[in-house]
Amino acid sequence: MTALGLAASAARGRAPFGGPWMGELGATLSLAAPLVLTNLAQHALMATDVVLLGRLGAPEVAAGALATSLYFVLFICGIGLTAAVSPLIAGALGRDRNATDEVRRIVRSGVWAVGLVTAPLMLLLWHTGRILAAIGEPAELASAAGTYMRALQWSMAPALLFMVLRASLSALQRPVWPLLVSVATLPVNVGLALWLAFEGPGRIGLGPVGVGLATTLASLFSLGALVAIVLCDRHLRPYRAFARLWHFDAGRLASLFRLGLPMAATGLAEAGLFEAAVLGMGLFGTAQLAAHAVVIQIAAFCFMVPNGVAQAATVRVGLAYGARDGEASRRAGKVALGLGFGFMALCAVTQLSVPQTLIGLFLDLSNAQNASVLPYATGFLGLAALFAIADGVQSVALGMLRGLQDTRVPMLIALFGYWGIGVPSGIALAWGFGVEGYGIWIGFCAGLFVVSVLLVARWRRLVEGGLTVHR
Repeated sequence: MTALGLAASAARGRAPFGGPWMGELGATLSLAAPLVLTNLAQHALMATDVVLLGRLGAPEVAAGALATSLYFVLFICGIGLTAAVSPLIAGALGRDRNATDEVRRIVRSGVWAVGLVTAPLMLLLWHTGRILAAIGEPAELASAAGTYMRALQWSMAPALLFMVLRASLSALQRPVWPLLVSVATLPVNVGLALWLAFEGPGRIGLGPVGVGLATTLASLFSLGALVAIVLCDRHLRPYRAFARLWHFDAGRLASLFRLGLPMAATGLAEAGLFEAAVLGMGLFGTAQLAAHAVVIQIAAFCFMVPNGVAQAATVRVGLAYGARDGEASRRAGKVALGLGFGFMALCAVTQLSVPQTLIGLFLDLSNAQNASVLPYATGFLGLAALFAIADGVQSVALGMLRGLQDTRVPMLIALFGYWGIGVPSGIALAWGFGVEGYGIWIGFCAGLFVVSVLLVARWRRLVEGGLTVHR
């Protein structure tokens, strides 16, 4: 049997050979693979904007970084909220495979949630320049960042609506469509930015504003394309996903916020941890900050895989949760956790084995100006190998627990681990013991290790201990 045949059989709940464990492995892989690739495509989309701003000049990069940092933190919160659509739909389908009406209502609640959240955010983001100036950023830089944000901010609503549909399609076992749209959006974004931002024959020459407008238009393109696909896909037509979107369903919306707000807070806690690390690294000089930036990019690239596995685990566990199948819940969790741990262990071995090769992908090692960066980057990458394993485990464990619709306690665990353990230990080591940037990375490892252990323990208590479902 071909790999596609294995995946298809597994997705229908039947293992062609090897029993239920092989079936679960095939189902998880067939769902996780397009989710991982979609994560990589969306990561590349964000990286493209940085590259394009870099071509405009250093001041443009600095202003863009300030605006993007604020935008990204708020966007992460929005993603956490919209991601609640996936376990809600998976649970509904686990209870009843023909729950088309319930699926439609959950999608509608996701759309309403985006509208309710982004409306006040637009007012906040419109005043980005004033906010940055008020916290002490140079007036000229704050003004430039504010101007850039007024073009970029309009991409948030369509981008979050895209995430609602992406989460819905993942739960409906149709994850390839968001992948294809995300890949198609990359050249659209680049083409629009080259036309709008840069000067030359036939070009508009708007500078950073053009990059922001291109991102907004690309977000509208991706949302429009995915909406068209949902309307045209014959497998999705029975759900009538966009029927009566104007109808306000307070009950479904309350369920989504109850599940999604802790997820948003968890995302904010993690994003805030990394933002704080960047600010801390900057106090130790350019070499350590540059080394940190390089290693974080390597870590972020590796993280896309367990993040995709975590998203698949949410669906697989969620289906079993809805069906009240404790054995299937345990099996789905163990398979996902094994995949996440195995991949990140492989990444850790690679980082320890060929550090200079990996660093050389992001840093010109032949340039004498980078000589002071290399030793720090190599040291940070060694610590990132430990960080990788803990990060992979905690990400997949979060996905597993979300499948059980358990988000409040994981949020508290994340807050405790990131900010109760990671940040204080990093500060103590970096400044108290004088190990500077290495201390920050050790703090990363300590915080993530605690979070991963506590999340797995939480999972075992709920599932292995006999609590098949969580209310």
